[in-house]
Amino acid sequence: MNRLVRLGSRRVVALAASLAAGLALLAPAKADAQSLIRDTEVEGMIHDWSAPTLTAMGLDPDEVEILLVNDPTLNAFATRGRIMGLNTGLILQTKTPNELLGVIAHEGGHIKNRHLLRDGAQNAGMPPFLMTMALGALAAIAGEPGAGAMLMANSSYFGTLSALRYMQSQEGEADITGARALEAAGESGRGLVDFFENFRSQEVFSDARRYPYFRSHPLSGQRIEALRRPVEAASHYGQTDSPERMADHAIMIAKIHAFMDPPTTTLRTYRESDTSYPARYARAIAWYRDGQTERAIAAVDALLSEQPENPYLWELRGQILFEEGRPADAIESHQKAVTLKPDAPLLRINLAHALIETNDEAQLDRAVDELKRASAREPENTMAWRLLSQAYSTQGKEGEARLATAEAYFAAGNTEQATQFALRARPMLDRGSIEWRRAMDIVLASGATAQDVEDLDRREQNRRPTVIEPTRPATAPAT
Repeated sequence: MNRLVRLGSRRVVALAASLAAGLALLAPAKADAQSLIRDTEVEGMIHDWSAPTLTAMGLDPDEVEILLVNDPTLNAFATRGRIMGLNTGLILQTKTPNELLGVIAHEGGHIKNRHLLRDGAQNAGMPPFLMTMALGALAAIAGEPGAGAMLMANSSYFGTLSALRYMQSQEGEADITGARALEAAGESGRGLVDFFENFRSQEVFSDARRYPYFRSHPLSGQRIEALRRPVEAASHYGQTDSPERMADHAIMIAKIHAFMDPPTTTLRTYRESDTSYPARYARAIAWYRDGQTERAIAAVDALLSEQPENPYLWELRGQILFEEGRPADAIESHQKAVTLKPDAPLLRINLAHALIETNDEAQLDRAVDELKRASAREPENTMAWRLLSQAYSTQGKEGEARLATAEAYFAAGNTEQATQFALRARPMLDRGSIEWRRAMDIVLASGATAQDVEDLDRREQNRRPTVIEPTRPATAPAT
């Protein structure tokens, strides 16, 4: 999806919960379902750059979920479930693709080493905290209430120091793991060192002034030097980013600025005197966001005359027309994007949305087909399920519509609502069908057993009124 769009999922709900459990000292990033953004082009670049390094680390790139977080602050993180988050603010601070890849390699190191940073830090800080509290209590009992009060007042300080030492150790391990993986993948680790060097001053700032990334990833000159030595000794240290990768990085930066910044800011940054592709791309997005539709379309068409096989330009063209209230006109552009990149679920969702919004019932079967393909690749995409529910409801297929709503709630982590809609869908679906079995799966995933479902069916059957045939009047015997 060319537009950077918010998306929720069960994994994101779990992510937000795990981050919220962190130490208050660390000020962990807030990454709830409302702050995540999706963009097929940017996600594709990041996946292509990082896949060899993650593979060299012993991770399956397809099992590592890299989330884009709509947040201007400099931050990144890794957490349970092989989930990695990158703030748009951090991406914009990178000067080269290698710097961004270095950060990804470092966060991959946390995943590879199974570092549960916040849980581990809490566990490491708790013994000194409790010991200091106990010594304070003993001092008070021994007749030194002043010393006891001082010890107890400083217990959290000693706990924090221990937690930070524990985190420093994990950071060093993640640095080395990332650097080794970069070398094994034929990449330079220089970008990671350069990225840290750019923010060396962070170690002298107070927590209030420090970037979130360096509050949760303590940085020190000693740590940088410990990383620099093996990186400079590696055989691929002098490896540089290819011109193609540098061009992609410039596009990524321009696109994030164009969608995140006010249009006036984008147009000041990427002036019309700049005729580079990223600048023209950014201006087209800015004009679209500023309501200058015809100017935006003309700008995209000019780019398409040079790159007619670029699916993301077709996607942007379709998006502009769709949001201008012209879904029928948007269909051709979205279809072209899907044809050029058929494995991208977000592009199929765009196409389906345009088909549905034409209010032409003849287009609904096509929309349903596109949404089924998209949800098969991304079963946690709540937008796909909601649109599918809308399409089925318009077709009068209430059982399928309720099941799609159940899927949307299930993907969002709301198992209670998912179960309710799955239960309502079951009587409307053919018993034993794929849809009926999926509704059963959702019900059972809530913790219900097969016996619970049988009991529920029995109670529902007993509640149904008995239909009594009316008594027919007796007929006179034939004579």
